[in-house]
Order: sequence, then structure tokens, then C-alpha cells
Amino acid sequence: MQTLTVLVLEDEPFQRLVTVTALEKLMLGTVLQAADGNEAVLALAGCAHVDILLCDLKMAGMDGLAFLRHATSSGKVRAVVLCSGLDPILRQATVLMIHCLGLTFLGDLGKPFNIDGFKQLVKRYRTHCNAAPRSLLPAEMPTLNDVLQGLDNGAFEAYYQPKINLQGQTLVGAEVLARWVHPQWGVLAPAHFLPVMEQHNLIDRMFWHLFEQGLALHRRLAAQGLTINLAFNLHPSQLACSALTERIPVMLKRAQVPATCVIFEITESGLLSAPASSLENLVRLRILGCGLAMDDFGAGYSSLDRLSELPFSEIKLDRAFVHKMQSHPRSDAIISCSVALAQALNISLVIEGVETAEQQRRLIELGCTIAQGYLFARPMPESHFIDYCRTKLVSRVGPKTKGNGFEL
Repeated sequence: MQTLTVLVLEDEPFQRLVTVTALEKLMLGTVLQAADGNEAVLALAGCAHVDILLCDLKMAGMDGLAFLRHATSSGKVRAVVLCSGLDPILRQATVLMIHCLGLTFLGDLGKPFNIDGFKQLVKRYRTHCNAAPRSLLPAEMPTLNDVLQGLDNGAFEAYYQPKINLQGQTLVGAEVLARWVHPQWGVLAPAHFLPVMEQHNLIDRMFWHLFEQGLALHRRLAAQGLTINLAFNLHPSQLACSALTERIPVMLKRAQVPATCVIFEITESGLLSAPASSLENLVRLRILGCGLAMDDFGAGYSSLDRLSELPFSEIKLDRAFVHKMQSHPRSDAIISCSVALAQALNISLVIEGVETAEQQRRLIELGCTIAQGYLFARPMPESHFIDYCRTKLVSRVGPKTKGNGFEL
């Protein structure tokens, strides 16, 4: 097993002794220690890198906040664990700062030091290291010709991630995600090809491929008595095109798919400077009978303003709120208020990013009903999704539940 280098930044002598002693008994590798930021700078200068920084925040001299800035500029610190007795709200703000600095945040242990909690974070760190992308390196990002060839060959496929009713765990819809089945690199996520597509205005071309695949799947499932809602993300560049709302009803009619079974997701950022033509298209989609969802609700700066102005039928709560339920004391309140808001507006609320049974239990307590995430299923190709539908005994759902298009 790979040995680790851990740096303990703690100003209280007894707490530092307890922490260092516990870490040395774990036999992780090298354990460095510092009583303040200045000592930590010297420790960092004397080693090749630090795998995990155990960081207190409030101390005399250079404090933990200042050292985190130095750690970023040094490029030697790979991951950070907070070990501080500061108010949880202040610690959460520090977590945000750590992310903004570009450092990997593993977790918040608080005080006193919890060795069992740290063991779990070490496992997370090793998983993070082993999960480094193996399909494409930055220098090997696909070229325009690669993407065009993939489009010509039909290599971009729709993958489906189920959306589940939290109480009964029945299937109510699916998010349709773009995947590039590359002959050399395997199945590639959007991060590998969307930048090229955006740069060369190819998003629209891929969207229609995915939309056609999704409608064909819907018709195939309906023939077996399995009816669900599917949703497709719209890129801001598509919203301004008049052909959008001309082509969609034609394709729906040809596939014999009711408009109420289709939802289109739009991120708030895509609406901040939307021209009148974009807003017109959103209205026309709702008149047609399609659903309209605000994706990543709560992640932007004017979500409530846009929600009040535009005819959304659904909101998807940004996954960050679920991930912070344990570490951020205000996340529960935000989720609970989102439930109440959706009910007051008579629209659906979908919770994104559910990964643990504990998260599921807490979301049910807060009144949430529909969610998606790795706890239930990962995105899957069409053949696997059809089998999944059969095992879940899907029944017809109303127009308010939904899925999603390719993920941006």
C-alpha cells in the first residue's frame, strides 16, 4: 500500500501530540507537524509533497487560512482535512475557500481529532488518487475532426440515469446523458467533447441525435406498457433558434410521444442574458405541453427571480446541498424551504446527487419525494435501461415528474 505524507498544523501542544501519536500508530508513512503557519511553510519546503494537510484555522502568527493560500502557491499540498473548533458556519465558508483555491477537500473532522473519521478520509483520498481519468489526458483531448467523425458514425449515444420516488423507490423518469462511445478510448463523458462542440457550434447537431434516440426509446417502452418521462438539456445557443420549436412538435408527432412526457432543462446561467427569442421559445415549449425545468437550482445568483418570471414546471436542486447536509448546518433548512417553495408554486422538485442511504432517509424526513443519484443507479446505455425499467415495474406517471438531457 502506498505510504502517505501527512502534515499536522495545530497550535495547541497537547492536541498536536495526540494527533501525531495516533497517526504514527497507523504507520501511514511520514508525519510532519507544525505549531503555526510559519513552521508549516518550513516543513513544506523540506519535503517533496504533502498528501494530506490536517489544518487547524485559528492560531497566533500565520494562521491556517493564510497557510492554505501558501499551500496553493507551493503546489505541494494534495488534499486538505479541516480539524478546527471554529463555528461550523465559518468552517463551511473555509471549505468554499479551499475549493476556490483549487485544493482537494477531503472532509471536516472538527475537534477533538477523530482517528476513525480520519481513516475513512484516507480511504477517500486513495480512491480519489486511483480514480484519476485514464481515458484521456489533457494533451489528448479530441480534435474537431475526431468529433465530426464521431457524429458522422453515430458514435454519440444517449445514456439514461433513473429518477426515483424516494418513498417507494419506483421509477418515475430518466435523465438522458450524452456519451461518446469512442473506438479507442471507450465511453467518454461530456467533459471530454463539449468544449470542442461549443467552440464549433456542434451542440445542436448532437442534441437532435440524442432527442431522436430518446423518443425512439420512449415509443419502444410504451409498446411494452412502460411509460416514463424523459428530459433533455437545452444549451443557451439553441434557445435563440426559431427552428427549435418548429422541429420538436414534428418529431414528437412522428414518434407518437406525448409532449407531456418530455421535459427540457435549462440552467439559470443560460437565461441571464437570454434574448427575447429565447424567452419566446420557452413559452412555446410550455404551450406545446412540454415540461420546463430549472437545472442546478440554487447554484446561481438569481434563481428565484428567474423562477418567478418564467413558466417552469420543475426545479432540480443542485447536488451541492445534498452533499453538504452533514457538514453544513444550513443545508437542511435550504432543502426544506425548496420543498415548500415547489409545493407553493405547484411544480415538481427533483433532488440531484443522492449517494447514500443516510442522505435518502434525511431527504424523506425533509419532505422530498423524487431524486436521482448513484445510490439508485448510474447512467446506463439503452439496453440496460430497458431491463432496469422492467425490474422496476414502471407505471405511467403524470406530467410533473421528469428526467434530463445531456449533461453540460
